Amino acid sequence: MRIIQFREAICEAMSEEMRRDESVYLMGEEVAEYNGAYKASKGMLDEFGERRVIDTPISESGFSGVGVGSTMVGNRPIIEFMTFNFALVGIDQIINNSAKIRQMSGGQFPCPIVFRGPTASAGQLGATHSQAFESWYANCPGLKVIVPSNPYDAKGLLKSAIRDNDPTIFMESEQMYGDKGEVPEGEYLIPIGVADIKRSGNDVTIVSFGKILKEAIIAAEELSKKGIECEVIDLRTIRPMDYNLIFESVKKTNRLVILEESWPFGNIATEITFQVQNEIFDYLDAPIEKINTADTPTPYSPVLLKEWLPNSEDVISSVNKVLYRK
Repeated sequence: MRIIQFREAICEAMSEEMRRDESVYLMGEEVAEYNGAYKASKGMLDEFGERRVIDTPISESGFSGVGVGSTMVGNRPIIEFMTFNFALVGIDQIINNSAKIRQMSGGQFPCPIVFRGPTASAGQLGATHSQAFESWYANCPGLKVIVPSNPYDAKGLLKSAIRDNDPTIFMESEQMYGDKGEVPEGEYLIPIGVADIKRSGNDVTIVSFGKILKEAIIAAEELSKKGIECEVIDLRTIRPMDYNLIFESVKKTNRLVILEESWPFGNIATEITFQVQNEIFDYLDAPIEKINTADTPTPYSPVLLKEWLPNSEDVISSVNKVLYRK
C-alpha cells in the first residue's frame, strides 16, 4: 500500500468528491493561487478552476456565511479556515446558521457544509493561535465534529463528511500535515461516529483523538515493555461519539485514562467520564484519570510550552495511578 502525507490525503478526499459531485466546491483564504496555507489544496485550482476553488478576503464571517447560504440553493461547500482560532470571527454563522437552519426551516433546508482546518497548539504560535475548539463545537446540537489522527482516517472521514447532509466541523493539525501513513489507491469511506482501536490490551483503556493520540501510543508501547498492555481507542468522531466502544473496552480493562489536548474545564474528557461512571460504574476498579493541558492560555516559551502540553510521561503516570502502582 502506498505511503502519503496527511495533507495529500486531505487533498485527495476533496478532489475525489469534487470530481464526483459538481455541487462541491472549496473556499477559503489562500486555498487557490497559493495551493493552501499548508498545501492541502495543491493543484486543485488547476484542475477545477476559480469557480470551484475560491480565494477569499480575510473575512471568516463573510465567506462562512456565503458557504452556508450556498447550501440553501443546492451546493456542498468545503470552507477552509487557516486555523480554527480564526473561525471565532465566523462562529455566529457556524452556530446560529449552519447548525440550526434545518430545524428552524422545518427540515426544508439541510446544510451540507464542511468547515475544516487546523485546531489546537502547533508550537510557538502564542495563546491566540493555539486553542482547541472540539468541545466548543461539540456542545452545539446540529453539528458533527471530526478529529482524525492519521492520513488514512482523514481521507475516509473527510469524504464521508462532504457527502453528509449535516454541517460538519473537520479538525486537523498544523503539526500533522507532514505525517505519513498508508492510504489505499481505491475509494473508501469511514463512517462518521465510529471510533477505532489503535492498539489492543487488557489492563487499561486509554481514550484520545487527534495529534495528541501519538503520545498515548508512545506511552502504551513503553508500558508494554513492563508487562502492562493498554488498549488505545481513537475517537475519530467527537460528535456523534462511539460510547459503546469505550464501554466495551472499559468492561474488559476496568480502568480508564483519557488524554486530550484541551483545557481541563468542560471538555470531551469530562463528558466521557460522566458517561462511563453513569452507564458502567460497577465495572470500574479505579477512579477515571483525565489528562489535559494546564488551565492557562498557551505559553509562547518553549520551556513553558513543554510543561503546559500533555505528553507520554503524563500518560504513563496516570496508567500507573489507576493500576495503583508507584
